[in-house]
Amino acid sequence: MSSHLDQLTSWLKEHKITEVECLISDLTGIARGKIAPTNKFLAEKGMRLPESVLLQTVTGDYVEDDIYYELLDPADIDMFCRPDASAMFLVPWALEPTAMVIHDTFDKVGNPIELSPRNLLKRVLKMYADHGWQPIVAPEMEFYLTKRSDDPDYPLQAPIGRSGRAETGRQSFSIDAANEFDPLFEDMYDWCEAQNLDLDTLIHEEGPAQMEINFRHGEALHLADQITVFKRTMREAALKHNVAATFMAKPITDQPGSAMHLHQSVIDIKSGRNIFSNDDGSMSELFLHYIGGMQRIIPEVLPLFAPNVNSFRRFLPDTSAPVNVEWGEENRTVGLRVPESTPQNRRIENRLPGADANPYLAIAASLLCGYIGMIEGISPSPQVKGRGYERRNLRLPLTIEDALERMETSKTLDKYLGHKFITGYVAVKRAENENYKRVISSWEREFLLFSV
Repeated sequence: MSSHLDQLTSWLKEHKITEVECLISDLTGIARGKIAPTNKFLAEKGMRLPESVLLQTVTGDYVEDDIYYELLDPADIDMFCRPDASAMFLVPWALEPTAMVIHDTFDKVGNPIELSPRNLLKRVLKMYADHGWQPIVAPEMEFYLTKRSDDPDYPLQAPIGRSGRAETGRQSFSIDAANEFDPLFEDMYDWCEAQNLDLDTLIHEEGPAQMEINFRHGEALHLADQITVFKRTMREAALKHNVAATFMAKPITDQPGSAMHLHQSVIDIKSGRNIFSNDDGSMSELFLHYIGGMQRIIPEVLPLFAPNVNSFRRFLPDTSAPVNVEWGEENRTVGLRVPESTPQNRRIENRLPGADANPYLAIAASLLCGYIGMIEGISPSPQVKGRGYERRNLRLPLTIEDALERMETSKTLDKYLGHKFITGYVAVKRAENENYKRVISSWEREFLLFSV
């Protein structure tokens, strides 16, 4: 701890930081924590937060009392949050020199808090490390830029670009369409460079003002931290230029949804070799078992990829999202795509997670599925040649209610992720869904008001 503190102190002094945003991720991915002067931050060596923030819903409500008191101390005690020296980032948009430092959470005797998303990812990564393996991930984040609006009932619209016009039609991979927002993205890239985020390419996606940022491949925990920071950074850059950035899975009717595609491979720590390839360059048995594990377990962990009722709108028929766990080489119509690559770079791309998923939980879930496949020797189905959109052999839950029930009753997830996490996560998502169902939608007013 002292060496970590020395590293933190040196970095904060080097960057003349006067204020520190101390944060953790809740189950939704919202950054929760405290803002402290640097001197106070260093003196306290962390912060304390109520355990209950990890059972808060996206609306700020809590789960039902019986589950709340089953999972948490009735006295609403604090958890202890310690800064991670490998997760320090500048806040370039702040007026004063400011840093954000991601913390890990522990109970009073030093055990990791089971409800913490970051701790859950660490738990999965330890499973890999115990076998001498290290997962490598490369996320792709899709999002929309929209006009700013203070009326949540009003449909989102494409923003005005440099040309003075809003984008219309599909502009996939258009350079000119992306250049409409050059000043915004110049700020975004400058800020991400200041934060040492490993961004790769910017792509214009199918929807109006829908973009995609690709990250370079790297260590899973570090990439999850970077996605957390990037989402905050992208929103701030958009606000500076009087537009909004949203990572909702399906923000606009009849337009493509936004995904968080996860490329993943596994290396042997000692040799540095990609265990997905044999010496002759062919697919290894471990690779096929990894795919088999994803096919079998993804239907049980789907709420970690699709955490909201809106997430499942991305899976509606006639959308560009593959609603299956089929696999195939160079095939974007299946949920599990194997991109063409050299044997050392062989990987699987999980195309199911939405951009709205908590990155710690989505990465943990995706890696866990593959791990179980390798440990239990699960064989995959034959790969799909040609179009896979209509494939329904490996069925996924199509509503948040069905997905949560499947997750709750999974003995496999109970074994690997723990009863406390599964119970808490399902309870939070059910509370959010119950809250959602109380709201009368514009569709109901439009079609039922005078018709029934």
